[in-house]
Amino acid sequence: MEALLFVELQKASYIFIMRRVYLDHTATTPLDAQVFEAMKPYFSEKYGNASSIHQFGQEARAALDQSRDTIARLLGAQSGEILFVSGGTEADNFALKGVAWKMREEEGKNHIITSKAEHHAVLETCEFLEHNGFDVTYLNVDEYGMVDPADVRKAITPKTAIISIMHANNEVGTINPIEEIGLIGKEHGVVFHSDAVQSFGKLPLAVDQVKADLLSLSAHKIYGPKGIGALYIRKGTKIERFMHGGGQERGRRAGTENVPLAVGFAKAAELMASMGESEQRRLGQLKVKLHAMIEERFPFVIFNGHPTDALPHILNISFDSEKVEIDGEALLFNLDLAGIAVTSGSACTSGSMEPSHVLLAMGRDEKTARATIRFSMGESTTEEDIEYTVGVLEEVVRKIAKVLV
Repeated sequence: MEALLFVELQKASYIFIMRRVYLDHTATTPLDAQVFEAMKPYFSEKYGNASSIHQFGQEARAALDQSRDTIARLLGAQSGEILFVSGGTEADNFALKGVAWKMREEEGKNHIITSKAEHHAVLETCEFLEHNGFDVTYLNVDEYGMVDPADVRKAITPKTAIISIMHANNEVGTINPIEEIGLIGKEHGVVFHSDAVQSFGKLPLAVDQVKADLLSLSAHKIYGPKGIGALYIRKGTKIERFMHGGGQERGRRAGTENVPLAVGFAKAAELMASMGESEQRRLGQLKVKLHAMIEERFPFVIFNGHPTDALPHILNISFDSEKVEIDGEALLFNLDLAGIAVTSGSACTSGSMEPSHVLLAMGRDEKTARATIRFSMGESTTEEDIEYTVGVLEEVVRKIAKVLV
């Protein structure tokens, strides 16, 4: 884990004994060794096409069905309600486009409700649908990034086809009250979709409890392989098929099934479930420690996200632009030089260094939003990692920040 290297941070007078600290588990997680071992036979030894009727194909089909059963069991769903897709982005696209097109065709409904703090996979899909004849209501969020169910209720019209509100925010960790939102959808006969990419495997997620008609899931957020996800579709939900070609995935998503990755996804989900609350409790304790150390040393930091209703492994902070002037890009660059991997927001947009749309929706100004760090911890994170990170952060801020008050 540690690399004993010496690194000078931009001509600073101090030198760190560098260690590699990965605090970007919200962007992706390393592949678990047990997951890798479970997948290996299906790359070379058990290589049949799951749609083939011969023994090679049926061997692959059995593994695919077992993987589907595992995901379904963990969600309290039926196996036939789980469709394997390429990841969370496809799942979000499938849910929104599939329901929107079907409901407009069959019932003349062309209205979508979402929030301003959703993942770009939802927001850009909604923008696409707006260009194709749909009306979209983008709900505000509060100062914690949370959606008010009352706002959802007010936004519903007779033309509303689907509501899409994420379970837990990928940037600030805030958990939305999706059970209440799901009930509101049911009261009005509106399909409810939730992006559960960040919460699956980390929070209790039973489909009947959260009242969701569709859930988006992804494997690489839970130590599984990249390139595989799932969409839960409640039986009876009206949805148009997303991929055309063969009859795979019960005719809803054409294309040869990716058996090795499906096996890996199921194994990763099982391992997360086996850890139960103990690992989330450990991560929560590390988050408390990190919060306390930052609060003690940086009086000009704002903590983003809900103080209690939030994922235990995400801590998002911003440097208040009214109190301190700091270059967010330089901040991340210097931390990276010291071996610390963090980001400023969503992994899909952090490379552009644009201010987070989530933080702007929460009321942060652009300068503050740009000077942001998202720490996200995982299985490899230790107390020593936290202490090292805060120590480096203190030196970096002392070097590049201009205190205004």
